[in-house]
Amino acid sequence: MSRVVLKLSGEAFADPKLEFGIDPDTVARVAEEIASVHNEGHEIAIVVGGGNIFRGVSSAAEGMDRANADYMGMLATVINALALRDALERAGSETRVQTAITIQQVAEPYIRLRAIRHLEKGRVVIFAGGTGNPFFTTDTTAALRAAEIGADAVLKATRVDGVYDDDPATNPEAVLISELGHMDAISRRLGIMDTTAVTMAMENDLPIRVFNMNRPGEIQRAVRGEDVGTLVH
Repeated sequence: MSRVVLKLSGEAFADPKLEFGIDPDTVARVAEEIASVHNEGHEIAIVVGGGNIFRGVSSAAEGMDRANADYMGMLATVINALALRDALERAGSETRVQTAITIQQVAEPYIRLRAIRHLEKGRVVIFAGGTGNPFFTTDTTAALRAAEIGADAVLKATRVDGVYDDDPATNPEAVLISELGHMDAISRRLGIMDTTAVTMAMENDLPIRVFNMNRPGEIQRAVRGEDVGTLVH
């Protein structure tokens, strides 16, 4: 693969034990893995979540107007994007942050052709602010941006080894699925990404690879196109 969109949830920024806030060591580890494979010549764009700080559908947002809560979540993704950019720059990868909501003092606005140009020039691009609209998840953002920039695949980093036929957290007998189709993932409601994201990927012939970001070296293997986790295509 030459160009990929890596979807990182807020879990990628938090202490694994606490699952909230930004842990510098965790961010540095993720950045070093990304920088390592980026130096091999792959074009990498990243979509970041913000659940480690605020999530529009969380209990903390209970009683809030949904649109307002989602905008707060978008701002949380900008904070994560800036933290990741700093870590990537220290790891040796030139990085740009583009936001779907305008914050000119800290990041560029999202401009499709400019993002593509950054990738062609060997820069990592981080997409923050979701789609810029409430009611859409960062999973949908990943599928949308991947289609827009002509990516070869969406790589979804998670805390589990891939897609299971049941929730492995509650069912120890759950079986890992190595490969399945987009429509199968939707009809079986396997929860790998939201339905809008999977549908968009299906309509644009975008494969999705789901893998465990907590396994050392797994990000590099996923970017290289190796057979890790689950492939949805």
